[in-house]
Amino acid sequence: MQYKMLVLDMDDTLLTDDHQVSVRNQKMIRLAQEMGVYVVLASGRPTPAMLSYAKDLGLDQFGSYILSYNGAVITAMQSGEVIFEQSIQPQHVHELYDFSVAHQVHLVTYLDGEIIATGASPYVEIEAHITGMPLRIVSDFKATVQKPVVKCIMLEEPSYLAKVAQTLKNVCSHKSITTSKPFFLEIMEWGIDKAASLARLAAQLNIDASEIIAVGNASNDLSMIQYAGLGVWVDNVEESLRHHADVIVASNNNDGVAEVIERFILGEQIEA
Repeated sequence: MQYKMLVLDMDDTLLTDDHQVSVRNQKMIRLAQEMGVYVVLASGRPTPAMLSYAKDLGLDQFGSYILSYNGAVITAMQSGEVIFEQSIQPQHVHELYDFSVAHQVHLVTYLDGEIIATGASPYVEIEAHITGMPLRIVSDFKATVQKPVVKCIMLEEPSYLAKVAQTLKNVCSHKSITTSKPFFLEIMEWGIDKAASLARLAAQLNIDASEIIAVGNASNDLSMIQYAGLGVWVDNVEESLRHHADVIVASNNNDGVAEVIERFILGEQIEA
């Protein structure tokens, strides 16, 4: 199989634990693009928290793409054009806020390049650190959020958040709900996940699912792992998910992405 698209989760997959792209991964990603393979960064991160990585990897030079907010936004890197966006209406964000207050978890969203929260917590600080975006603490969340947003996150200690997640799924069937880290419960509009947006992009580029490799490590990657012709976990994948992939490669700290390219893209070119 000659693969035409390589889709990469970022945190704990492409990025090392200190949020860097290794030299080997950088080299292989550029080489894949030189061979005509689209490289797509697919992350729960907001768009601003992905752009510098995408440019460093040459996605803008090779006409590649990013899927941000778990697929709620698709951006063409060469032109900077947003080619798809699906938002949550303010009244639904307000309902999520009421739920978060009732269940004593933090809620954040994103407006005008900032993270919006009603208070600080270690988990809110982690989100600010990962994204590098300014954190704005507001006294009135509902009054602040008066226009659509693309994603919300509930944040709390993992074992408690898992219980909250089950309750939320039972009462909020009109939203897509997933986890990117054990302490991040991510909420998007119904029908939004990485696979759904990947399918939209693939159709636009006339690429079949069988021609796609997807690489991830967490629950919010599962849909694209199952959608792609070759679904790959890095070795630090959540244990409960290991059996869902076609292949498991080295961990995020040991150049797993480079291994994928060398085995399934570069290897094919050599054989051809």
